Amino acid sequence: MSRNAIIVAGVMSGTSADGIDVALVRISGSRSASGSAAGGRGLGRPRHVPSLIGHAHYSYPTNVRRAVLGAMNANSASVADLARLNFLLGELYADAVLATQRRFCVKADLVGCHGQTLYHQGGAKKFLGRQITTTWQTGEGSVIAARVGVPVVSDFRPSDMAVGGKGAPFVPYLDYLWFADRDVGRIVQNIGGIANLTAIGAGAGSERVIAFDTGPGNMVIDAVTQELFGRSFDRGGRIAASGTVIEPIVKLMLRNAFFAIKPPKTAGREEFGREFVKEFLLVCQRSRKQDVVATATALTAWSIGAAVERFVVPTSPQKREKWGTRAGQSTNYKEIILSGGGARNATLVGMISERMAPLKIRMRFSDEFGLPSEAKEAVAFAVLAYETWNRHPSNVPSATGARRPAILGKVSYA
Repeated sequence: MSRNAIIVAGVMSGTSADGIDVALVRISGSRSASGSAAGGRGLGRPRHVPSLIGHAHYSYPTNVRRAVLGAMNANSASVADLARLNFLLGELYADAVLATQRRFCVKADLVGCHGQTLYHQGGAKKFLGRQITTTWQTGEGSVIAARVGVPVVSDFRPSDMAVGGKGAPFVPYLDYLWFADRDVGRIVQNIGGIANLTAIGAGAGSERVIAFDTGPGNMVIDAVTQELFGRSFDRGGRIAASGTVIEPIVKLMLRNAFFAIKPPKTAGREEFGREFVKEFLLVCQRSRKQDVVATATALTAWSIGAAVERFVVPTSPQKREKWGTRAGQSTNYKEIILSGGGARNATLVGMISERMAPLKIRMRFSDEFGLPSEAKEAVAFAVLAYETWNRHPSNVPSATGARRPAILGKVSYA
């Protein structure tokens, strides 16, 4: 395969397990010489921004979504069923790539598939006498390669964890490539099942990017909406808009230990899944159903606001000292750029805007920059696959906590 312009299909299945996103991306050029050595902290910046050809979403069949959610962070599961799910998802990912190619009348040269996360533990825990970090993204790359007929890069996260990283977040690489600006500091806030941000100071190099998970994105909102209204999500935030936020409950839930941990940090269903939602609903049990959804929505918005103020733009020397934020780090951040499914929730967006107003940070959307919210993560894994194919590292150590840049993923050949 040529190292000149190629078309890469990026495939993403998020923690909300709602389905498969595919983005077809044209990428050309190579990394600049600056910071390109694997032993350095900087990654070097590719000379060309990728261009999006088109993207599509494919919902999981109801029984598949049920199986995926049941396998996530499960206390027990059938080994046979997990193995079958791995191959089944490979088939569904291949179906999605082939359908997207037909839709846009192009053929991919390479596929980058994140897979479906079933478990992610970014911090070390003792297991059989050793301290272990671990992650598991399922969806067999060899099946995709055989069906689509091109190489597939998959299983990205272990490479970063092997060199001391938390295996997330990886989207900051795309954020830096797409949104870095010489004069304006930007906070790129993605709201998927989990919410995560990338803070890129004005004129900053990749080694100074700050990125971490801020807490729940749509995960708690969706679970509460399903439980109380029998709907998979609160479309447009309409249910939340009809309710009243119960502020004492938001403040209580923000005492969760995760929110006080200094970056780098990651979260998933292990932190904000079934057990967290059960606790949240228990605290809210005598409240109006609409108020519960409004309160879950405010939890996401307030946790994003708290993360920005604590770790990106602390408003006083005392707060910088308390949260261990570098002095001077708070200058030049003028914009927050929203992406992900949460950017379509008008009530959530309004709440985040209210939290940003005192910090004088203006709200924008990734769509304004030619990167549709719903396509962003799929585009990111297309870009990461391209870098891996060209043997370039593409984690961001300042975001993941890795000791050094790493070439991510495993390659399955057609």
